[in-house]
Amino acid sequence: MSPTPIPPGETAPASDGLISLAIDGRTVTARPEETILACARRHGVPIPTLCEMNDIDHAPATCRVCLVEIDSPGHDSGQLVASCATPVREGMKISTRNRRVRDAQRLQVELLLADHNQDCAACVRHGNCELQDIAQYVGIRSNRFFDRGRTFGRGIDQSSPAMVRDMTKCIRCQRCVTVCRDGQTVDALVVTGTGQDTAIGLHHGLSQQESSCVACGQCVLVCPTGALGERDETDRVLDYLFDPDIITVFQFAPAVRVGFGEEFGLPPGTNVEGQIIGALRRLGADIVLDTNFAADVVVMEESAELLRRLGEQRRPTFTSCCPAWINFAERHYPDLLPLLSSTKSPQQCLGAIAKTYLPERMGLDPARVRVISIMPCTAKKDECSRPQLSQNGTAEIDVVLTTREFARLLRRQGIDLRQQAPSTFDNPYMSAYSGAGAIFGTTGGVMEAAVRTMYHLVHGRELPQIELTQLRGFDGARTATIEVGGTVGTVKVAMCHGLRPTRAMCEAILAGTADFDFIEIMACPGGCVDGGGTLRSKKAYLPHALKRRETLFAIDRATAIRQSHNNPQVQALYRDCLGSPYSDQAHHLLHTYYKERAVETSLTVKQVWQDITMSTMVY
Repeated sequence: MSPTPIPPGETAPASDGLISLAIDGRTVTARPEETILACARRHGVPIPTLCEMNDIDHAPATCRVCLVEIDSPGHDSGQLVASCATPVREGMKISTRNRRVRDAQRLQVELLLADHNQDCAACVRHGNCELQDIAQYVGIRSNRFFDRGRTFGRGIDQSSPAMVRDMTKCIRCQRCVTVCRDGQTVDALVVTGTGQDTAIGLHHGLSQQESSCVACGQCVLVCPTGALGERDETDRVLDYLFDPDIITVFQFAPAVRVGFGEEFGLPPGTNVEGQIIGALRRLGADIVLDTNFAADVVVMEESAELLRRLGEQRRPTFTSCCPAWINFAERHYPDLLPLLSSTKSPQQCLGAIAKTYLPERMGLDPARVRVISIMPCTAKKDECSRPQLSQNGTAEIDVVLTTREFARLLRRQGIDLRQQAPSTFDNPYMSAYSGAGAIFGTTGGVMEAAVRTMYHLVHGRELPQIELTQLRGFDGARTATIEVGGTVGTVKVAMCHGLRPTRAMCEAILAGTADFDFIEIMACPGGCVDGGGTLRSKKAYLPHALKRRETLFAIDRATAIRQSHNNPQVQALYRDCLGSPYSDQAHHLLHTYYKERAVETSLTVKQVWQDITMSTMVY
């Protein structure tokens, strides 16, 4: 029996529960309740988007750039709909590039530009901006509706030492609100106003510095424009570099060397440690040190501190190397502050040592030393401004550059990392590192490094199994038991990355339903390899986390010394200066304290209703 012919202009019925429809005249199949945008992407049909970000499940349809025309059964004429929020239907005919659609998309972008700062050349996102890309895609040739008064009437919040919120560049895509509220559960950001006065603000009208924001910077990673960014301090670093009376000491974090090369066209995850050292020397850096060295020092201090606390039946102990986590604890869970390790972060430990021990060893005037950190983290900028992280009124760290700022600094000085010959560390006091120090840059790495040394402190011999694969998962929260033996016995550990699982862990500890001895917290999903100061990826959230992570583990495997306590420069530091881990001198230089800074926030019924109705699909 021959099949029934299909009338011209109609689509064939789909099988296996799929839906049949046509996109630009081509018959395709779609999944039930799939959006038009998702279906088009699966079939390789481009539709421009701006507010939508699939990686964080965000499609509020606020920008309306993804407009398409649909002809559906029961409608006499085509309708313009937002493809990111409109589900497919059987027999639907979709046009993505006809004249009506193109004109409508262009108009939407013009309206977005009406109150958007037009000084693109001065913007940190110039040439790397999703709004610029979309303007080119839809064919913008002029901006008919630009309202200068309205644009510059929108605020710029520079209250934070870490980040700047420039609302003259905000397109109200709400990605930042989603990642802050749903991804990180910090809920500092909120949609304010209506109509033309709609804006992104902070709860209760607070400033960035006063709010519940923890400076993790994940909002910066998802922002499509220059509305959110770090406080740029590249000029301050240039001032230091060209001041003959200043001795510049640079350090860079383990995650920077595996998350920087793609800025210059190298494959994601490439280890560019040697090129960074060479580039810093070309810039004119006097001394180049490795934060990995300080990570080894932190392992020594934190392991000794943990063993002492376990002996005193004080548990659990939380790690303290992540400044966004410290902010989160101080502002959201101040009752947990006594459980945090008092050991400073690797950045701050290096700064403290570089302004005391290093000048003494090298015969330098410590008053001339300026320490500049290159970090994958926005919260590090906030951390170095803490008053308790100074020695005799002198800050331990003078400037923090994010990975993005470092890229801008190199470009301003005409340095292309691809053409840079690699160099090596040569400081005899503070540049050697172990494999344990290298893995600090990824979730689980701090825990694994600490266990390697803790076992040695208990038994006087090395842990038989160096690589603790049970600690290396990528789930948001992971648990394991480690048999340390001796007087310690079994140690129950947990690791959280991202503040959503961290909040759940904090609640469980306060409720008494979680039983752990040692808990590692990294505020950013993936750990430092995807910190808020890392390179941005257009239309993608954390796309290179696993590649960067794999490279850090490869560095660990390739390093001759894989335990922090076997680092000869760390051994010399304790022999010549500190005495022993957790000694009085070590406590003076390498430990700190925390302060409650709780910020009470709440949602009104109106705000809850807006959240419920803002992103629903249009049927």
